[in-house]
Amino acid sequence: MKVAIASDHGGINIREEIKGLLKELNIEFEDFGCECETSVDYPDYALPVAEKVANGEFDRGILICGTGIGMSIAANKVKGIRCALVHDLFSAKATREHNDSNILAMGERVIGPGLALEIAKVWLTTDYEGGRHANRVQKIHAIEK
Repeated sequence: MKVAIASDHGGINIREEIKGLLKELNIEFEDFGCECETSVDYPDYALPVAEKVANGEFDRGILICGTGIGMSIAANKVKGIRCALVHDLFSAKATREHNDSNILAMGERVIGPGLALEIAKVWLTTDYEGGRHANRVQKIHAIEK
């Protein structure tokens, strides 16, 4: 698995924690920033990650901002992206099993680093079930056409 990761200024701390988790899990990743704590525009970081996941350069992406909302909205504008905003373990597992989400968004101001690491680990290690869910995911693809 290859993961693209990015944050805006509001998600730097959790992004650094998750990079450690990716190393621990021996998952290849690339960090797309940001490198400052001054205010930046989240779409500038969500878009490159979403495009690289959508075109197959990366299998999955992780985006962090203050709430995760802006990042998830921006990422979901890219055709082929199913970005899930997650702040609990149940949703992290369900969005992989049922929705085949390919980008995870979280909010650093909503959850702490401990829970963020647990969510990321569950999301990274849970497989898509397919089966009855495949038709639903295909309907999402049809909407994009």
